[in-house]
Amino acid sequence: MIQPSTFSTAAGDSTLAAVPAPLPLGELVAGPGEWEVEIGFGKGRYLLRRCREEGDRRFLGIEVAGEYHGIFVERARSQAPPNWLAIRGDALYLASAVLPAGFASALHVYFPDPWPKSRHHKRRLFDPQTVDLVLRLLRRGGRFSFATDFLDYGERVIEILAGYPGLRFERRDRPWDEGPRTNYEAKYEIEGRPILRLEGILEVDGREAPLHPLGARAVLAATWVDED
Repeated sequence: MIQPSTFSTAAGDSTLAAVPAPLPLGELVAGPGEWEVEIGFGKGRYLLRRCREEGDRRFLGIEVAGEYHGIFVERARSQAPPNWLAIRGDALYLASAVLPAGFASALHVYFPDPWPKSRHHKRRLFDPQTVDLVLRLLRRGGRFSFATDFLDYGERVIEILAGYPGLRFERRDRPWDEGPRTNYEAKYEIEGRPILRLEGILEVDGREAPLHPLGARAVLAATWVDED
């Protein structure tokens, strides 16, 4: 798992090693606005637009690719108000060890890497063993949005989410009302490529997010024996 190294705000850049965990989000981006999270924001088309249009909300973006992280940060500093935080790093690591649970009112995941080869499935963002880490970022009533053009993976995500306690979701049968949210989506719509979209609401607080029943089977408990 790739550990994150850098986070950026309108004020500058720093390393996560320099701040305590869980990350003190309110100190990094001031204001009373609710938080939204986008995992895998790419070049930041949707995230940047949301920052500009919703100046009274706060946005956290996660991107593992340093180049894309840098592109977004440069654009956000010149085009958006200071209502954003961008972290370069692995989303699952961040969700499990760095970010507080239950802080976000919305979570966006668009066109994540499907890792199509069977031996790579363990790297997927949505898996029975990891789905709780992702959804735990949401508060009770938080909204979840997802899209992929890799339909086999999308159907697998539907199966996983259908078995997750406390999540109510549905398959969206039309494009987003405001148009494509990512560069990939814009390209794929022009090409006529099918896109699977999901929308949901977490009905439990992320701080109490349960394990997926299938994922719980893979959890191992270690016992230390005192030899003294």
